[in-house]
Amino acid sequence: MPRSTSDSSLVTYYEPKSPISEAYRTLRTNIQFSSFDEPIQVIMVASANPSEGKSTTASNLAVTYAQEGKRVLLIDADLRKPSVFKVFQVSNRVGLSTVVSGQCRAADAVQETLVENLFVLPSGPVPPNPSELLASQSMKATLEEFKTHYDVIVFDTPPVLAVTDSIIVSSLCQGVLLVVHAGKVKSELVRKAKSSLEHAHARILGVVLNNTKSRKGDKYNYYYYGAEAK
Repeated sequence: MPRSTSDSSLVTYYEPKSPISEAYRTLRTNIQFSSFDEPIQVIMVASANPSEGKSTTASNLAVTYAQEGKRVLLIDADLRKPSVFKVFQVSNRVGLSTVVSGQCRAADAVQETLVENLFVLPSGPVPPNPSELLASQSMKATLEEFKTHYDVIVFDTPPVLAVTDSIIVSSLCQGVLLVVHAGKVKSELVRKAKSSLEHAHARILGVVLNNTKSRKGDKYNYYYYGAEAK
């Protein structure tokens, strides 16, 4: 299948032996070893600001879990400016917004992807009240239903500093990955995003540094799992 502009960010699928794909697998492994008491099933990928590579990270992380044989659901919880449906080239006619609002069944909104074991729940049509929808009892019930059908659930969310949506979703997850565009985002904004998440009692698993350069000067973007932002 030829690669298109929209799905070219799925490096873990199209270039599984690349250094970037290996970095994502390392990220997956570090997440798995970050909890000894219980497996981390529900993960949120966040960023302080837009355009930091959050959706790309969420998508590729989901792919690596699926490649391990896990049954994975990637949920686009960015109900304002969704992008996951573009990455996987699926319809956004129905999705999270229509499921939580009771307009369709979850089984009718979840879609298969080109990656075996990986399923996607796109955002669906933009609702008039994204924050209220994500904070609803219906949202919690929907997630509980998904947890019985999938081994791993990955949430893509709006930027933390833009709206409250990510903070709401973080309360539903067992851990949060904070994506930071290296050299672009000011450290005080990263600290502010981290503080906002911690105020909501979110568990920050670590930081993914995006757009760092390799030692050999490759043109590719690299993703690393690091310690928590201080």
